[in-house]
Amino acid sequence: MDGGTGRFVVPEIGGAPRPGLCTDCGVSRLGDGKACGQACQFIAPEYPALEQRVHGRQAGAGDEAFFGVTRAMLRARLEPAADGAQWTGLTTALAAELLRAGAVDAVLATAADPQDRWQPRPVIVTEPADMARCRGMRMGFGPLLALLEPARLAGHRRLAVIGVPCQVYALRALERDLGFDEITVIGTPCSDNTTTARFHTFLARLDARPETISYLEFRADYRVELRFDDGRKPRFVPFLKLPLSDLPADFFPMTCKTCVDYTNRLADITVGYMGGDGDQWLIVRNARGQAVLDRLGARVVTRPLTDKGRREAAVRGFVANTERAAGGLPLRRMPDWVRPIVAWLQPRTGPRGVEFARARVEMKAVETVLHLRRAHPARMKNMIPDHVWQLAARYGLTPGEGERR
Repeated sequence: MDGGTGRFVVPEIGGAPRPGLCTDCGVSRLGDGKACGQACQFIAPEYPALEQRVHGRQAGAGDEAFFGVTRAMLRARLEPAADGAQWTGLTTALAAELLRAGAVDAVLATAADPQDRWQPRPVIVTEPADMARCRGMRMGFGPLLALLEPARLAGHRRLAVIGVPCQVYALRALERDLGFDEITVIGTPCSDNTTTARFHTFLARLDARPETISYLEFRADYRVELRFDDGRKPRFVPFLKLPLSDLPADFFPMTCKTCVDYTNRLADITVGYMGGDGDQWLIVRNARGQAVLDRLGARVVTRPLTDKGRREAAVRGFVANTERAAGGLPLRRMPDWVRPIVAWLQPRTGPRGVEFARARVEMKAVETVLHLRRAHPARMKNMIPDHVWQLAARYGLTPGEGERR
């Protein structure tokens, strides 16, 4: 283990991802790697049992069918916003406050690699001020949970972990056997990931000087915001004008196409954007998550959630395109003259706020079913939880013979 950069601890991480469906959460790098069979959400996830253990109950009907166990769902922002934050800095502020109050000994988080701002670098943070260096989005796979062993060896007994759903599922599956006194989980919803190298290829399609892009965010107003470190003003690119249809079919890995948890159902508190309609979107899931949020007090400004538009047409269009992609056929391209019209209409008539979040979760559900049917039909029985089948059923996707436990 080295001393890291500044006050970060950046342990050397050995081992390797396991073959097949693997997002390199870090479990395969722990010891002999056999824990993957128990911990991996891409083998046989057991969400109801883990929800019961973590939250004290399983997800119910209504919006919990989409987003998981919910104690409170809020639209929020941090004031004043933190410099350099992806949104307002709420996620890192929650963790920094836990350190400042002595409620945890260390935070497992992700910073940027010194050589590449987009490359994830798992770190152990023990100083509140250092959480600022974990702000922003990374693209690529970071073996965050490989830091559990170094954290334990360093004598840390109470941890906070900031992770994406596949990392958090594995953490919860192993939590009782890890030897820590307490683990607090601040989760972020996940989006489709790719390798850092391929993300650079995508950036090169967005701008003639991709090396100057310092910020990229998919916004709830159907636009991507780009910021630059060369003095240029931010650019806003409508989703429909992104070059997604020009990307290779395997640009997004099969793991991301078959993710069964978009909203980080096993976190104590989820901090994202999908339902925020311009603000951040918080899902407080249990008493521990509420206590984390309460520590920031009046620094967190909340507003009522919005819930506008109808999602069904958008999701059905996504289903049709995904069926083509899963069958090896090219995506239907919208005529160029239509794109500006639809791009103008989307933020005005499309789903917004909570309805936007419902749409994205349903899209992930149908994507999971369609891609597994094509690529890994034998895995469907064990890999697709009931909550995914329930969402996909609205669009005519129901389990066939041998596809459900």
